[in-house]
Amino acid sequence: MQAKKTGPNPIDKHVGSRVRMRRTMLGLTQEKIADALGLTFQQVQKYEKGSNRISASRLHQLAGILQVPIPFFYEGAPSQSRSGGKVEPPNYVNEFLATRDGLTLTKAFMQIEDAKLRRCVVRLVESIAGDD
Repeated sequence: MQAKKTGPNPIDKHVGSRVRMRRTMLGLTQEKIADALGLTFQQVQKYEKGSNRISASRLHQLAGILQVPIPFFYEGAPSQSRSGGKVEPPNYVNEFLATRDGLTLTKAFMQIEDAKLRRCVVRLVESIAGDD
C-alpha cells in the first residue's frame, strides 16, 4: 500500500519563499546562490518551491549569504504561535512579497515620500481591483 503524496510541507514552502524573497531583494540570481552553496540552480529552485527541505547547516549558509538571521526564514510561518503579542502579516502578504512583482511594487511604493500621494496610489489600486 502506497502512502498518499500530499506535496511540500507548508513550513518548507514558507522557508523557501522567504529564501526567494530575500534573494530577489538583494538582486541575486539562483545561479549566484547555487555557486555560493556549491549546488546547481535547480537545487536552489527546489529549495525555493519547498519541494526539497533545507538542512540546518544549509540554512545557516543561506543566512550568511543572504545577510539575515536564521529566524528570518521562519517569520510568519504557518505553525508559528500567534501569542506573545506579536502580530504576523497574513500569509497572502508573505506570498505576495515573495514574488518579483510584489517586491518591485513594494520597493517603488516605499520610495514615494509624500504620504498623501501614497494614499492616492492605494485608492487607485483599490478602485482598479474593485475593492470598497
